Amino acid sequence: MDHHAFDVAALGELLIDFTQNGGSEQGNPLFEANPGGAPANVLAMLCKLGRRCAFLGKVGADGFGDQLAATLDEAGIALQGLRRDSAVHTTLAIVHTKPDGDRDFSFYRAPGADMMLRPDELDRAILERCRIFHFGSLSLTDEPCRSATREALEIARKSGALRSFDPNLRPPLWPDLEAARAQIAWGLAQCDILKIADNELEFMTGEPDLLRAADMLRARYPNIRLMNVTLGADGSRAYYGDQYVAVPGCCLGGVIETTGAGDTFCACVLNFVLEHGLDGLTEDALRAMLRFANAAAYLVTTKRGAIRSMPSRSAVEAILYAI
Repeated sequence: MDHHAFDVAALGELLIDFTQNGGSEQGNPLFEANPGGAPANVLAMLCKLGRRCAFLGKVGADGFGDQLAATLDEAGIALQGLRRDSAVHTTLAIVHTKPDGDRDFSFYRAPGADMMLRPDELDRAILERCRIFHFGSLSLTDEPCRSATREALEIARKSGALRSFDPNLRPPLWPDLEAARAQIAWGLAQCDILKIADNELEFMTGEPDLLRAADMLRARYPNIRLMNVTLGADGSRAYYGDQYVAVPGCCLGGVIETTGAGDTFCACVLNFVLEHGLDGLTEDALRAMLRFANAAAYLVTTKRGAIRSMPSRSAVEAILYAI
């Protein structure tokens, strides 16, 4: 009998992304309050793929916190690990979209409720009964959430869960880039599965050549069993054992904004690991993993926001059939 209550548990930020959506009659920009936060985005996509998921984190005891809790519940994500803070408001982010769909972020998080999760507030039952534990670097920027993340990771490790990490570098949230580099390095040393963007790979190695940078990172962190590098519209790459696979991105047009694309990709990779494990993966299997993840990531860029924009399995498969 499977003792796992959850396929994936994720800890970290849960926030409101204010994304520009047109303008007013007076010519002012209008912003839509989209539920977001990278770990929650990952779980939302996993739920779309039929996985059992739980979130651990904190929001404010305010209207935005209510909206976020309702959104997670609507997505099918278990809420017993969600905490509320009566003293600190829910974290907010203003997303400025560039002409190519890429984004700049302005955060209202000094502090934000997601930073205030304490180790004693962790739901240990979730961490002890998940198959994969996923985390990012935003929960490592400040205390007490940094200690909560480290405690959660240790509980999950002792319980035999695989550990997944996405650096998700956001420079404005760190006191300086060296602090970011140090905490991301810690995360890299803890994970079995890594999703890292091309700019983050260069940031952590100082090497602009991605093939050399990937070799450097894998040599430095031999604990990483499966490393996936995302390249935006150019696709993605997988590194596993002595195998290297590259798959181009889906470039079918209609991109509105790229919020949640990397998280969608990450979720598809975790779903693949849940289906296939991490032993004996072939190049064909890795290529199929990347094709599916790339297609799903493309689809989420054709809508605003993330959690409520995650595509269904059938929608992803339709894209794969079309290309």
